[in-house]
Amino acid sequence: MSKIPSKPEILDWIANNPTLTAKREIAKAFGIKGAARIDLKRLLKELEAEGHLEKRKRSYQDPDRLPPVSVLQVTGPDKDGDLFAKPMEWQGEGVEPRVLLIPRASDPAMGAGDRILARLTLVQDEDYHYEARLIRRIGANPQRVLGIFRAGTEGGRIVPIDKGDDKEWTVASDATHGAKDGELVEAEQAGPKGRMGLPRARVIDRLGDPSAPKAVSLIAIHQHGIPDTFPDDVIEQADAAKPIGLKGREDLRDMPLITIDPSDARDHDDACYAHADEDPKNQGGHVVWVAIADVAAYVTPGSALDREARKRGNSTYFPDRVVPMLPDRLSGDLCSLHEGVPRACIAVRMVLDAQGRKISHSFHRGLMRSLASLHYEEVQDAIDGRPNERTGPLLDPVLKPLYAAYAALQDARAVRQPLDLDLPERRIELDPDGTVKSVNFKDRLDAHKLIEEFMVLANVAAAETLLEKKTPLLFRIHEEPSVAKLDALRETVQAAGYNLAKGQVLHTKHLNKLLNDAAGTDDAELINISTLRSMTQAYYGPAHIGHFGLALRSYAHFTSPIRRYADLIVHRALISAHGWGKDGLSQLDIEDIEQTGAHISDTERRSMTAERDTTDRYLAAYLSERVGNEFSGRISGIARFGAFVKLDETGADGLLPMRSLGREYFHFDAEAGTLMGADTGLMISVGQRVTVRLTEAVPVTGGIALELLTLEGKALPQGGRGGRGPAGRTNPKRKATKAKRKDDKIKRKVKRARR
Repeated sequence: MSKIPSKPEILDWIANNPTLTAKREIAKAFGIKGAARIDLKRLLKELEAEGHLEKRKRSYQDPDRLPPVSVLQVTGPDKDGDLFAKPMEWQGEGVEPRVLLIPRASDPAMGAGDRILARLTLVQDEDYHYEARLIRRIGANPQRVLGIFRAGTEGGRIVPIDKGDDKEWTVASDATHGAKDGELVEAEQAGPKGRMGLPRARVIDRLGDPSAPKAVSLIAIHQHGIPDTFPDDVIEQADAAKPIGLKGREDLRDMPLITIDPSDARDHDDACYAHADEDPKNQGGHVVWVAIADVAAYVTPGSALDREARKRGNSTYFPDRVVPMLPDRLSGDLCSLHEGVPRACIAVRMVLDAQGRKISHSFHRGLMRSLASLHYEEVQDAIDGRPNERTGPLLDPVLKPLYAAYAALQDARAVRQPLDLDLPERRIELDPDGTVKSVNFKDRLDAHKLIEEFMVLANVAAAETLLEKKTPLLFRIHEEPSVAKLDALRETVQAAGYNLAKGQVLHTKHLNKLLNDAAGTDDAELINISTLRSMTQAYYGPAHIGHFGLALRSYAHFTSPIRRYADLIVHRALISAHGWGKDGLSQLDIEDIEQTGAHISDTERRSMTAERDTTDRYLAAYLSERVGNEFSGRISGIARFGAFVKLDETGADGLLPMRSLGREYFHFDAEAGTLMGADTGLMISVGQRVTVRLTEAVPVTGGIALELLTLEGKALPQGGRGGRGPAGRTNPKRKATKAKRKDDKIKRKVKRARR
C-alpha cells in the first residue's frame, strides 16, 4: 500500500508547486494509487476544514502565501543574533509565517518594532518560511545624493554631480563605507548640519570609477533630471495603503487569469484569459478577458501620489534599474497582479468572431487572483510541445485557448495591416557588478505578439467606450508622415531599386508592401530603418486623430497604469463613465487634460533619451576592451562631419569621422544624403555594407569612433592628399567633380519640377 504523506508534506508540495495542485497531481507526486486515494481525499478535506487550503474547482490553493513585496514589522533578533520579522497584512488563516531578514552592509540598523517594505523569497527551513531583503524602512525617506567622494583627514565630503548643485556634504569617518578619493558614491542624509553648516551624509553605495558601467544609469538619471526619490508625503501615503476587498466589485477570483511577462519582471500589471464563445450565433468565436491593476483606487486625483505620478509621467527603464512612476509599495506590491494574491482590477471582456473582429466588449471593476505568473519563453515552449511543471497543467485549459484567440486576431490584423516593421530589439545583460556580460537581440516569440495584440485590443475598447459615453480622455495619437519625410523616404528606396508610389493617399499597406519586397534581402534593414525615420513621433492629447502606425481610428493607452500616467487618466475616465465610484476624473483632470497630455509626452521623450544615452554608454563600455578589432556593419546615417555605422554584432552606432574616410576631400549632399569623394568620385550613402576598425570607445560619453576599411566588400580607392594645392589653387579634378555634382543637382530639381 502506498505511504500516505503527512499534512506538512502536502502543504510543502502545494507551496512549491502552485500549478500542480489538483488531487490527481498530488497523488501522482506521492505515488498514491488505488484505494489509498480515499485517504488522500480525507486529508485534503481536513486541511481545507482547518483553513490551510481552499478548494478552487478541482485544485487546492494555499491561501497562506505572502506577496513578493510585503510590509513587515521587525520582531527583533533571536538568541543567535538573526533578525526576524512578521507580516503586517496576513490574509491566511493558518500559522503566521516567520520571516528572516538578510541585511546588506549598506542597510540601516533595524530594531524591534520597525516597519519595513521588503522583497520576499519563499524558502524551505524548519525555523522560518521566507527570507527578506530590505527595500526601505517605512517612515524613513532620507534625502539622497549622487556625487564624487573626496577623502579628508576625518572622513571626507561629497561633491554632487547635479548641474547647478554646488552644496557639498560632509561624511564622518565611520560613514564612508570604505569609499576612496575620486569614487562616484550614492549617499543619504545622515543627520542635521555638521561643521561649517554643511549637511551630513552617509555613503550607502560605492559606484567606483565615475566612468564605470555601474554608474551609467545613475548619471543619466541626474543628467536628464528624472526624479528618482519620492517626497516624504508620497511615501507616507503609499505605505498607508491597504489591500482592497470585494465590496462594490465583481468577484473574478475563480477566473483563470494569468500574467505573461519577461523572466526578470518585478511587477505584473496585466493578466489575460480566453475561451471559445459558447453563443451559437458566434460559431468559431472567442471571448478574451484582459484585466489591469486598478491603480486609480490607490492614486486618487489631487493626492500626493497623484501629483508625483503626474510629475514623473512614466517609469523609466535601464538595464540595471527602474525609476518607477509609483513607490514600491504600489508598483511592486498592491498594484502588481502577483500569483495567488487577490488584487483589485479593471477588466474588459471582448467578444471576437471567427475572423478576429471585435463584435462587442464590456468593462468590469473587480477583484481577481492570478492563477500563475509565467514568462514568455516558458509559455512558448509549452505551445511548441515542451511544457514544464508550471505550464503543463495549464496547457489545455488556459494556454491553447489564448493562442486560438490570438490566431483569429492575426487574421484581423492581416486585413487591417498596421505598420509591420522588423527592427530587432537589443538586450544588454549585466553581471552583478554592473559590467556588461553580453549584448544580444531579443527573440520575437508568438507569446510576445499574443500579449501585444491583446493589449492593443483592450486599448481600442477603452477608447471606443469613452467616445461613446462622451467622457474626456487622453488618446495615443500618431499622425501620418509629413510630405518632406515621405519624399526623403522615396529617394532612399528608389536608390535601392524599390518603389513607393506618389500621388495617392498613403496607407500602412503601401509601406508594408515596400517592407515585404525588401524582406530577406541585403536592403531589408535599410528599408526598415528609413521607414521608421519617416514616421512622426506618437504623443498624448485629447484630440481624436487616430493612430497611423496601428491603422486604428480610435486608440488610447489603458493597459499600464503602473508605469504610464496616461493610462491612469483613462482608468479614471472609465470609472466616471460607468459610475463606479468617486475616484474617477476630477474637474481639474478635465480642465488640465491638454496640458497633461503635453507634459507626459515630454516626460516620455525625456525617458527615451535617457534610456538611449545609457544604452550607448553601456555599449561603449562593452566595446572599450575591443579597440583595434574589425567589425561588419552598415552605413546608417550621413552628416557633414562623417558617416554613422550600425554594427551588426551589437547594434551599436559608431562614427566614421571625415578624417577616416581616406586622403581625399568629401562633398556632403544633404538633399541626397551622400558623401562623394572629390578625387575618386567614391559615393558613400545610407545602407551600404562596410567593414570598419574600432579606434575609440568612451564609456563616459557613449562615443564610438571607427575607421573605414572596406565599402561594399571593396577596399577604398587611393585618393589625393586632400585640401588645396599651392597658392590656394583648387585641384582641377576636384573642380570638375564639383561642377558635375552641381549639374546633376540642377537636373534632379528640374526633373522634380516637371512631375
